[in-house]
Amino acid sequence: MPEVHRMFFHYSELPLSVRTLYTSTLLVLGLGYIFAMIQIYEVDAGRDGKPGLTAADIAISYRGNRASTRLETALQGPMSGMLPADDRSAIIGWVHGGLDKAAYDAKIKPIIAQRCLTCHDGSNPHIPNLNSYDNLAAMAQVDTGMSLATLVRVSHIHMFGLTFIFFLMGTIFSHAYVRPVWFKAVIIVLPFLSIIVDVGSWYLTKVDAVFAWTVIIGGGLMGISFAVQWIVSMYQMWFYKYSLAEHPKATVG
Repeated sequence: MPEVHRMFFHYSELPLSVRTLYTSTLLVLGLGYIFAMIQIYEVDAGRDGKPGLTAADIAISYRGNRASTRLETALQGPMSGMLPADDRSAIIGWVHGGLDKAAYDAKIKPIIAQRCLTCHDGSNPHIPNLNSYDNLAAMAQVDTGMSLATLVRVSHIHMFGLTFIFFLMGTIFSHAYVRPVWFKAVIIVLPFLSIIVDVGSWYLTKVDAVFAWTVIIGGGLMGISFAVQWIVSMYQMWFYKYSLAEHPKATVG
């Protein structure tokens, strides 16, 4: 029987209060991860004009769609459910018609006022301001995806936030009995490597759309690691019977 490091404490050796704390943390993090996946789907799915979330959607999100405009990409993707089909067609037709100012005043401005300005009135600096002809026309330019400034801003938030999340997950998971030990270590380190791959691939996707697949791979590995740590931790915390007699304390990890 493999020996256990003398500093290893299984969940069964922890007081009820600590196990309750760990369980509560896992439950909230699990719900948060589900909502994060829903948010990614809602924001990126359909950018290529097709249902579902695809590598093409991811590529458009970071690299843009050089055959379209930012406004069309939004209307056909994440904002498609916010306007009736007739209103979307009217705005896209106005873009293709040359952004005529008179047509904007007569037909497009009322649509924007009714359907868009609740969010896009300029009060939130992180979403486009559509409260004037000039601002809307600026959105009707070739879609080049996220700007470098936006990528840098999102990158540091993403990396700091996920690092704290997986530090908590890894700390909790470290109390699980998993053999071989190297496999347990791989599961703990995998999400941190995945974060680097994921974020780094955003910048590479700006250069070549093929790296959208690397974004998907990095995110997928992160999700697998999260699921494994969550399930194993919850199971061993409340259902797994760890025996000190079978796994005596020793100096070997």
